[in-house]
Formats: sequence, structure tokens, C-alpha cells
Amino acid sequence: MSGPPPNRDMRHYAPALRTSRSPPTQERGTPHNRNTPRHQQHRSPPPQQPQAHRAPQPPPHRSSHRPTSTQRLSQTPPAAARTRQSRQSSDSARPAAPQRLSHQQQQHHLYYQHQHQQQQLRNRHAGGVQRQGSLGRSRTLTRPDRYRPRPGMIRTSPAPVPPPHRSLPFMSAPRPVQPMSNRLQLQLQQQKIRQQQEAGLARPQARRRKPEPVEEDEEEPDVLTSCWAWTAYLLTICIPGICMRTCCGKKTALVQQAWREKLALVFIILGLCGVLVFITYGLTLVLCPENRSNSAYSVEVDGVRRPIYSKDVRVYGRVYEMDRMKDFFATQGVNLTNDYENMDLGPIFNGDASGACPGNVALGPCRLDSPYGGSLVTPDGQCLSIIALNRYMSPKANLGFDWIDLQPEYRHNTGPLVVLGNWVLNLTEYLNDGSSPFGSYVDRVLTNSAGADISYQLLYESDGKHARDCLFARYSAGVMESDTGGCIAAQIIMNIMLAVIVVIIVVRYSMATTFLWFIAGRLVKPGGRSNWLAWRSIKGGNEDPANHIPGPYSYYNPHNVGSSSSSTSISSSSSRGTPSSQQQELAVRRPETDIVNTQLYTIMMVTCYSEGYEGLRTTLDSLAKTTYSNKHKCFFIVADGMITGAGESRATPDIIVDMMDLDPTMREPKASSYVAIADGERQLNMAKVYAGHYRGVPCVAVIKCGTDEEANKPKAGNRGKRDSQLIVMQFFQRILFNDRLSELDYEIFWKMTWLMRGVTPDKFELVLMVDADTRVLPDSLTYMVAAMANDITIMGLCGETRIANKRASWVSAIQVFEYYISHNYAKAFESLFGIVTCLPGCFSMYRIKAPKNGAWVPILANPDIILEYNQNIVTTLHAKNLLLLGEDRFLSTLMLRTFPRRQMMYVPQARCKTIVPETFKVLLSQRRRWINSTVHNLMELVLVSDLCGIACLSMQFSVFVDLIGTLVLPAAICLTVYLIVNTAISSNPQWQSLALLVAILGLPAVLIAITTFKLVYIMWMCVYLIALPIWNFILPVYSYWHFDDFSWGATRKVVGEKKDKGHLDAEGKFDPSRLVMKKWEDWEAERTGQKIHPRNRLTLITPLDPLPIPPASVGGVSSTSSPMFANRQRFSTPINTPPVMGTPPPPHH
Repeated sequence: MSGPPPNRDMRHYAPALRTSRSPPTQERGTPHNRNTPRHQQHRSPPPQQPQAHRAPQPPPHRSSHRPTSTQRLSQTPPAAARTRQSRQSSDSARPAAPQRLSHQQQQHHLYYQHQHQQQQLRNRHAGGVQRQGSLGRSRTLTRPDRYRPRPGMIRTSPAPVPPPHRSLPFMSAPRPVQPMSNRLQLQLQQQKIRQQQEAGLARPQARRRKPEPVEEDEEEPDVLTSCWAWTAYLLTICIPGICMRTCCGKKTALVQQAWREKLALVFIILGLCGVLVFITYGLTLVLCPENRSNSAYSVEVDGVRRPIYSKDVRVYGRVYEMDRMKDFFATQGVNLTNDYENMDLGPIFNGDASGACPGNVALGPCRLDSPYGGSLVTPDGQCLSIIALNRYMSPKANLGFDWIDLQPEYRHNTGPLVVLGNWVLNLTEYLNDGSSPFGSYVDRVLTNSAGADISYQLLYESDGKHARDCLFARYSAGVMESDTGGCIAAQIIMNIMLAVIVVIIVVRYSMATTFLWFIAGRLVKPGGRSNWLAWRSIKGGNEDPANHIPGPYSYYNPHNVGSSSSSTSISSSSSRGTPSSQQQELAVRRPETDIVNTQLYTIMMVTCYSEGYEGLRTTLDSLAKTTYSNKHKCFFIVADGMITGAGESRATPDIIVDMMDLDPTMREPKASSYVAIADGERQLNMAKVYAGHYRGVPCVAVIKCGTDEEANKPKAGNRGKRDSQLIVMQFFQRILFNDRLSELDYEIFWKMTWLMRGVTPDKFELVLMVDADTRVLPDSLTYMVAAMANDITIMGLCGETRIANKRASWVSAIQVFEYYISHNYAKAFESLFGIVTCLPGCFSMYRIKAPKNGAWVPILANPDIILEYNQNIVTTLHAKNLLLLGEDRFLSTLMLRTFPRRQMMYVPQARCKTIVPETFKVLLSQRRRWINSTVHNLMELVLVSDLCGIACLSMQFSVFVDLIGTLVLPAAICLTVYLIVNTAISSNPQWQSLALLVAILGLPAVLIAITTFKLVYIMWMCVYLIALPIWNFILPVYSYWHFDDFSWGATRKVVGEKKDKGHLDAEGKFDPSRLVMKKWEDWEAERTGQKIHPRNRLTLITPLDPLPIPPASVGGVSSTSSPMFANRQRFSTPINTPPVMGTPPPPHH
């Protein structure tokens, strides 16, 4: 008995699916008979078992003679088939009862059970780029319903049956479900049921009970569906909905909720800015408030310490107002004049208020000598009471001394001072008296300790303990200025923060420099990186030769069935198998270089909207003139609608078609349907596929022309740049998985095959995405492909984008250094981790599929990425900022979130030049989109916990720092301006903040000096610094307040276009009956007239395939075969004409 055949549809691409497994390998002793027709190998599939105990099923039979989806819906089956189908539909609602299996069916079940278990064991212990347990997706704010727990290594119960769109290749699902929205799937299912009922397949009573379709008004959607939505609502609950409808013009609930969420985000940003201001300045004021109870004795002026002259007077270290002191002296019968200003009046007072000095020990002279001659005494000759003075008035402050005031060089101003506790004692009167009222020990200490702290010396002696209070009462002169615990803590915190920020900045610049010096050059050289420079690549399996073995190309070309890409046929001669003769030809034609000479089939995708002739010509010429092989590159131009740019006389699609060298038989292609990213009737779109060459390079142009209903509307066919990208992504996904193709997909498929002379689209591995206003330098494409070929773990990369119109205006001039620093600092730093968070849409390359262990792993064509990227109904503010404003950055986020262990790199050798906004209005509109999408994408990336690194040394921490830094930009620039102004006018500048500012602004100049050696960028840096308030305040504040603005603004102007109101709401209903999806065999049979024979598999007819030899003529002379390439009718748009009777059958393989 021969073993079951392998699944031809999923065997080579299964590793990309989260729950997929590799196909069953051919066991020894169970040879596979390849000569047996496919329809005979599984004539009797095993009966269905209950779902809880269902064994892995053999793959379904997918021969090309099966009727298409359209045929199955339109044909009326006979009575027997109708009864059988009715029975099957009624049984599908409950588990099928166990049936007795034949011996052959039992063997089938045992075989697939064994293979399924073996593959599970292999996957649990397998290493490499695709990590085990990838079922657990990373967290996401856009699709919280897709959270899944990570599976354990040991299962104690049978594995649950995966959902239909995750079916294993061993299960009995007919084919993978299209990655379309749930709403579209429901509409298609309802359409299918309705057509079956019309054809008589449904029960009569069900048909009688079916109500007539009634147009229903769409209900207002529920917007309070998450904690964040409720939080935003509670924060703005003071603003009722009726006020927003009448005053702000926000009619619908979705618009109102978006406005509430915008306000909530603004409140959060204001809170973060307030935290930054508090940490920078408020923390010091809280922990170390300014001590207003002390009046400084001296101050440093011009480097010299001088006493401060004050009008007020002092009594035993306490400062009193002069005018009040005059009044007090008048009550005591003494006339105090202004001659005694700024004097110590202590000698006329008895400072012992508590009786600490018994018997008036060390009492002063009770006389006050004037510096101008004369003296003051009381009428009775006694000292004034300090108690009476404190009752009459309170001291203004304490006189504060610094340690420098106690030094010998300043003693002529202060006299001999000592410190006791926190008080400063003036021993002038004590030393002049010459007595020892406190004992010999205290006298010795006081005499020999001038300018020192005597607190410890008097602490443990009995005489010292008794003399302390009397010394305070008789000789106090002030207090010591000392830092409190709060001041010390504030100083420590500020020093730590300064050190951390400086270390982060220095480390990031050092890592960026390390990448530019030691790693970037090796990305494109033979052998690539090694040792510690390639630690992520080695961990990802790049050093394992088995991971470089690509999968076979066995779907569309008859010569490569079951063969790997090492075949030397022209259809598989890509990077992995270029024939030696072709390699020699390329080596002769191309100059000698030190980069990898590997050829990978590459798509050069150019997205267009409203560009004119000059912009398109510049971009296409630069791509056509790249040094990369013309045999391995192909233009893929997508024009987003019938758009005429402002100032242009012709529409952009007309300019594109006129520049191409079209084949005469394909000048007027038909409009083909596909599902676009939109809602309502705009979900169906039409596009024309033009095929030809541009400067000798194959070129496919997809022109979105729109449906007949929107032909007379402005911007017909326009669905956005994301829709243009998804045309390519979904096309390659369906090609790689051998899935059903839309009408547009097949038009692209066969025309690209014709242009590439038999190379089918499944051979392409890379796609270069370029905007239509970008000029690519000649070697850029070669460098990018070389980096991809060197390292299979790289799934995306970008080059350096420079500005072509630097001196066009001051607006373009301030952007020069910003572009430079964002690439050579930010992206270079991220490349050391292998995680560039944003590949710019104007110039980046993605890997469509990656080789691994003799198979292919879809990367850009991965269903998980396309499912997330293909959301056509977007309702939340967060999702709209991701998908409608920053689609390029969100695509990078999806790639990193889906494949966190693969790499996104920056290749500085690959360069391009682009046109930047020249007016401030356009710059404001562009940066609004960029800043808002950056904030929301960083919110997504910060939730990905399995990025490279650990804790503070991880890329996740770096993303978090970037997110917070972006949100507090307005506060940061305000603090910077305040610091500069305060430094200019203050005599005591904040040196810590100044050091931080110098580090932030000065390190870019160091980076320029050690990387580019172009001093002109120093000048551009100065221009950038002058415009720093625009970058860090005006643009962010404007962007944050327009979080709920989802329009493209003034970036692209169109003739006759009214004010852009953003992405419109749904209009009309989507009609799924106008969408046709078929297998490529069905499309090929319809186009070429081939008949699908049950015993033979239909193969693609290419320009290199020979024509079949027709039967001998009457005269016995038979015609010789000629290349199919000569018969252009085979490769032109099919014409619905009946076949001519008596003609020979079309060829088949």
C-alpha cells in the first residue's frame, strides 16, 4: 500500500503559520507512487469523527478539475447530490457518529497520527529563528482579542482543534481561509447561502420562512468598550455630548469619543510635563526650601569674601529691624541713633534669659560704644533685659556664617569665632577679659580652638556640659549655614539623574559609533559579520548551513516539481541557484566589488499618488540605472487612483503608462476586481494591470481606476497607500500558499511571469518600497540585496535618506540635520540591537520569504502580519493613528511584534535623496502625522516583552525612554530656554543642568566629526539648533492637539480637491457577488483555453514553453514547434469568444 501523498499546498510554507506544522515526511517502507493520479490517491476519505477525538486527517484532494467557487454556486446538482448535500448540512450541526473504518482507512489514520506526533516532538525541541511556542502573541493595543496564553512544553490533554484560519496541513480543511475581515467573511457566507437557496439546495420550509431583505438603519456603535474608553469618558465627563454636537460640530458617537480620547491623552501629556518640571526644579524646592530665617554675614564678590552691610542691628546672633529697635530703646530711656546701624548691640544686653550664668558670670560691660565716638548706657547703668526685648519685638532672622568666615584671613572682620553645636560664638570679650569663669579645661579649649568646632570637646567633660548654656547666653554671634537632610537628598537625586542621563546619551552615541565603524561595513561583504558582532544572527541560526537551504518551487513550473532552488533552470535561477554561465556573464558585465555577488529576485515597488512627470521620471530612472542585475529585478508601480496633482495637466496614471514601453497586445487591459481597504461599497475596487518595460527593466503598473459607480467622482479608485502595499503583500501571500487568487492577482501573476520570461512570482524573495519622489543612488539596491543575502535573519532594512532640496527654503534647511541625526544616530543605535523601530516608507526593503531547512518561511507575506495590517474598519483613536496616518511605521511595528527574534537593520551604504516640504504649512501637516503615529507605535512596541536585551539594557527600555522623551518635548524645550536665560542673568548658575545641556547638544557634533568628516554638517546642526523651538514645541503641541485629525492635510494636493476631511465613513453596501476568487489553475484554463484533465496537473504556460505538435495534416506534413513566446495571443487579455470546433486541444503538462 502506498503512503498518502504530501500536501502540495502547504508543505513548504507551513513554518510561517503560528499553529502550522511541517508536512509528513516520506517514511522508509512506504514509497510514494508519483505516477498515481492525485484524484485516485484519496478516492475515499476517512469518515469524520467526533471533534474531541478526531485524529489528524489527510490533506484534501485539490486537483485542478474541481469546479471553481463561482461554478459551485451557480450549478444545480442532481437529485442524488442534492439529497447528499442536504444530509451533510444537517449532520454538520452535531458531531458525526463513529463509523466502522476499512483497513485502508485505518492505515491512513495511523500514518497521519504518527506523523503528527513526531512533528510535534520535533517542533518542541527545534531551535532557530522561528521560536517554539510562538502561539503566544505579544500584547497589542489594537487587537486585544488576539491575546493567547503561551502553550506549555508538556500537554496533559489532547490539543484543541485550531480555528479554521489556523488549520494544520494534516487536517481536512479544504484550503487556508483568506485573510479577510470577519465582516467580509460573513457577507460572503450569506451570499453563498442565498445562492444555494435560489438553486434549490436549501429546505423548502426554510426558503418559505426567509424574509425579504429590508434596509435597516445602522445602529450607533457602542464606544465605551474598554477601560481606556471609560477613563477618557470620565476625564471629560464635564463636557456633555450635546455641547460637542452643537458647539464643536461633532455629530457621531465615534467622533465624540475620539475627541474625548484626545483630551485624555493631552491630560496625560500635561501630567508628564508637570512631572518633568517638578523633578527638575520643584524637587529641590520641596526637599530643600530656601532658608529665609538666616541673614548671611558675608558674600563673595569678584572672588573676594566681603561682609554684607545691613541697616538692621544684631543682638546675640539675632537680627532686628533698626526702626523697631529705636522704639524699644526709647522705652528704656536710651536714644539709639543711626550711627549704630549694622552693629552688634549685644554688649548692652544681658542675654541670660534662663539663669544659665549664676551670679552674672561673664556679664558684659552694659555699654555700647559707637564707631564714630561716644557710647550708650542705660539711665541706671544696668544691662537691658533680653526678655523685655523679645516681648517687645521678634527677631527678623538669624545671622548666618559660612565656614570660610571662620578662617584666619577673615578674622580681622569677625574676631575669634568658634562653633558650638549649630551656633557660632564670638570670643572677643572672653579673651579680652582674661579670666577663666568656666574652669581651666574650658578656658584651654576656648583659647586654642579659634575657627574650629568645639562641640565634641565640651560634650564629655562635666565643666563643658555646665558651661554650654552660659556660653550661648553670653557669646552667641549667629548660626552656621549648613545643608539639611532634605538638601543633601535633593543634591544626591539630582546628581544621580544627571549621571544616568549622561550615561544613556554617551552609551547610545557610543553604540551608534560602534555600529557605523565596525558593523555596517561588514553587512554587505562576503561572510558578513562574525563573532560578537553577529551574536543575534548566530543565535537566530544564520551560521547553520541548513537554514540557508531554500524551499522548492513546485507550484507553477513543471520543471521544478520536487526540486530545490539549486536547479539550473531559468525559472529557479535566483540567488540560490544562478547557473555558472550566468554568473560568469554577470561577473564580466559588472565591475569588481568587495560586496556579496548574490542575485535575489527583487520587486521594486513604487507607490504613486499625485506626483508629476519630473518626480516619476527621476525615481524610475534611478531605479532602472542601479547596478543590480536587470534579470533579477522588476518594477511594480501602484497608482493610487485617477489623481491629477496640483499644477499638473495630466493624471498621474496617464504619465506612468506613457513612460512605459507597453507590449502592443496589452495596451488596453481590462479592469480587474479586488477587495480594498475601505468600508461599504468602496470595499470593492477595480484596477488595470499594464505590463511592459521601462529602460529595459520589466515593469508592471497597477492603476486603481475604481468601479463604474465612482467613475465620475473625484479621486476615483483612491484607497490609500496601505491598500497599495497590501495589493503586493496579499498577492505574494496567495502565491506562496497556492491560495485562491482574485481577478487582479491573476492579472499580475501571468503578466509578471510573461515579463520575467517564465520566472513565476513565487521566485521573488525581496521587495524594495520606494516613494515616487525619491532618487535612489546606483549602488544602493546592490548593497541592500547583499545584506539580505548575507544574513537570513534580517527581515527588513533601510538606507540613509538625504535631502535633495537643502537650500530651497528655510523650512527645508532646518530638516537637513534632523534627517542626518535620525539615521546615523537613532537608526545606527537601534541596528546594534537589530531592531530598527521604523523603516521609512520612502526607501526600505522587506523580505517576502526566508529560507529555512529546505523550506520557506513567509515574512512580509505572513498571514499574521497581513491580518493585522488589513483592518478596513477602524473605530478607535489609537488604531486610526496607527493605520491611517503612519502605515509605514506600523508595518515595521507589526514585523517586530510578529518576529521579535529576527532583525531590522540600517545599511548606511545604501543612500537615496528625497524631496522634503519647502513651506511651513506642509511641514506642519507632515510632522503632525509622523509625530502622532510615532507616539502610538511606541505604545505598541513598549508592550513587546521579548525584544532584545534585559531590563535597562533592553530595547524595550529604550523604546520606553523614547516614548516618554517624545511626550515631554514641549516641557523640555521650555526648561532649556529657562535654563539659558537664568544662566545669563544669575550669579549662581545651575551647573548640573548646564552640563546636561552641553552633553545633549555637543555629542552630535562629535558624532559628525568621527563618522562623516564633513564639517558642513556642523553648520546644518547650528541651523537645526536655532529652529529647536519649532521641532520641540510648535510641532509637538500642534500634533498632540490634533490627535483626532486623521487627514493627510497639505502634504499632497490634488486638482479640484476640497478640504480633506480624513477617511470617510462607509457609503452603501458591499456586494460580494462582484468579487471572483479562483485557483490559478482555473484562471489559467480560462485564459489559455486549456482543459483541466483529472489525471494530469495543470501547469503554467510560460513564454519558454514550446507549442504542442498539432496532428498531421491531410498532406501528411506536420508543423514544427515554435516558442510559445511568439504566440502573444496566449498572453493577452482573454476574449470571451467561443472556441472554434475542430481545433486541437490546448497543451497541458
